[in-house]
Amino acid sequence: MFVAKVLKTVVADEKHPILKGEKLLLVRRVKESGTFYGKTTIAIDRAQAGVGDKVLVLQEGSSSRLIFGVESEPVHCIIVGIVDHVDMEGR
Repeated sequence: MFVAKVLKTVVADEKHPILKGEKLLLVRRVKESGTFYGKTTIAIDRAQAGVGDKVLVLQEGSSSRLIFGVESEPVHCIIVGIVDHVDMEGR
């Protein structure tokens, strides 16, 4: 899991049937300082997040597929929570 910021909404007219009706968001990892790092990723939104939100992202295929209740579908990255704040040893 990692903390990321939602950058944009992804619109796809044609997609795999398991993704029909799912909101897709473009996210990028953020450091404790709030700066971005790493690559951007498309994630399925299961937390009702929006552009600008800090989110908790699960990026692990088998765990992500368990949320959908499927074994072999193309599901890898899911937003599972919206982050209010991160407390690092009282800071």
